[in-house]
Amino acid sequence: MSSMMQPQIILLKEGTDTSQGKAHVIGNINACTIVADTVRTTLGPRGMDKLIHDDKGNTTISNDGATIMKLLDIVHPAAKILVDIAKSQDSEVGDGTTTVVLFAGEFLKEAKPFIEDGVHPQNLIRSFRNASTLAIRKIKELSVSIEGKSLEEKKALLAKCASTTLSSKLIGGEKEFFASMVVDSVVAIGNDDRLNLIGIKKVPGGHMRDSFIVHGVAFKKSFSYAGFEQQPKMFQNPKVLLLNIELELKSEKENAEIRLSDPLQYQSIVDAEWNIIYDKLDKCVKSGAKIILSRLAIGDLGTQYFADRDIFCAGRVMEEDLKRVSAATGGTIQTTVNNIIEEVLGMCEVFEERQVGNERFNIFSGCLSGTTATIVLRGGADQFIEEAERSLHDAIMIVRRAMKNSSVVPGGGAIDMEISRYLRHHARTIAGKSQLFINSYAKALEVIPRQLCDNAGFDATDVLNKLRQKHASSDGANFGVDVNTGGIADSFANFVWEPSVVKINAINAATEAACLILSVDETVKNPKSESAEAASGGMGGRGGAAYRGRGGRGMRRR
Repeated sequence: MSSMMQPQIILLKEGTDTSQGKAHVIGNINACTIVADTVRTTLGPRGMDKLIHDDKGNTTISNDGATIMKLLDIVHPAAKILVDIAKSQDSEVGDGTTTVVLFAGEFLKEAKPFIEDGVHPQNLIRSFRNASTLAIRKIKELSVSIEGKSLEEKKALLAKCASTTLSSKLIGGEKEFFASMVVDSVVAIGNDDRLNLIGIKKVPGGHMRDSFIVHGVAFKKSFSYAGFEQQPKMFQNPKVLLLNIELELKSEKENAEIRLSDPLQYQSIVDAEWNIIYDKLDKCVKSGAKIILSRLAIGDLGTQYFADRDIFCAGRVMEEDLKRVSAATGGTIQTTVNNIIEEVLGMCEVFEERQVGNERFNIFSGCLSGTTATIVLRGGADQFIEEAERSLHDAIMIVRRAMKNSSVVPGGGAIDMEISRYLRHHARTIAGKSQLFINSYAKALEVIPRQLCDNAGFDATDVLNKLRQKHASSDGANFGVDVNTGGIADSFANFVWEPSVVKINAINAATEAACLILSVDETVKNPKSESAEAASGGMGGRGGAAYRGRGGRGMRRR
């Protein structure tokens, strides 16, 4: 009896790297845990900063989760998912980027022993999804609305949210100073959603407290031509004309050819050029505008012409600055000087050119429409000012969100402890394995208060025990970590607040990411992926990694 040999079937190209099964899921979890450990120490008011030095020689000092994740340039395909959730948290709510990465890392860490014991990932995923739905419902119940208050009260409450965000940043020492500035700038743009209406200008030198806010527009003096210094630099209630045309003598193109029968005709051609530019300048003057700004150059002739008539002009103004001036003054950007009517001119109360540090700034303040604001930041090192700008961006996003969805929850780990307590309590009412899974989800939520303690150098076990005991009582729902004393305190009474949307988004995104990573049980890597990955930008494109998850064997088509 002859035994037939089983023929070997080769499906994939030689050198293809495949890893699958339980070991693969655990490998992915370990990779994500390492990423979470990288940003772990940046959480909270006592968090440390990271200095990232790239191959171009640029150094960035930051403790903003999304910024660090972007700069780390992670290549592990599963860990890249954490970079994406940090980015999504940043673009959706602006703050809580470190929180979302920590949550995802902790959910996976809690899932790991179950996976090792042979629990099917789908069971974990189902329980985690249920737990996140319950957690979000509980956050909505616990949130406190700040709607219906007067503008002054609302501003004070929003400033509390801003200073909670800023407390964990590099400029946390001056959080009250910057918080009021952020609230003023967000209130100034009102219901307009465009974030670019709030300008942030950076001027090295001076002290942080030399920073100031302009209720209008401020931008650096643009390229100036001869005659610029003779122009007046201060106006009261001027009219503003905004242009997108060149006011400069244009020379003929190199290959232009003009045939003349009489040499005297040449003069008339030269005169025609001059007449065109003088006609344009004259129309600008007749419009009644005292300030003329253009996105394109205003040459020597134009600058001198306007200076002789006591008009201020600036050419080569950056487009975003010009658009902000347009929004602030109510002026419309013109592409021609013909038929300039009163309606297209803008107005502001005061225009002045002021020296700020080493730079000269053109400042439009007291603008009629009042829909813009500009923050001028001062500070010692460039890296410091860059980080200050990122911090203010987070605070501005938070205040915008709090104005739109005006409900807040207590910070300092208080809301996390309360949801954790609620989920543990809920888990007892469930029969079966999911009781254990929801319990581990609840335990993972305690990562925030634990990390706040660790980063401040306190005994995390001691503080968490106090918090658990306090949250078990009827009046302890608002208690969180007190980073000043190393004990616990009522976060709500201490005005440590954050918009509920931050927590809801963080829990949603982190649970999604954790479930996605748990559902992947095989990675297939094409042998050409080293070169192809560079071309396709990571996982996407041909030659990246193909995932097989949720029991399906769908390989990417080659």
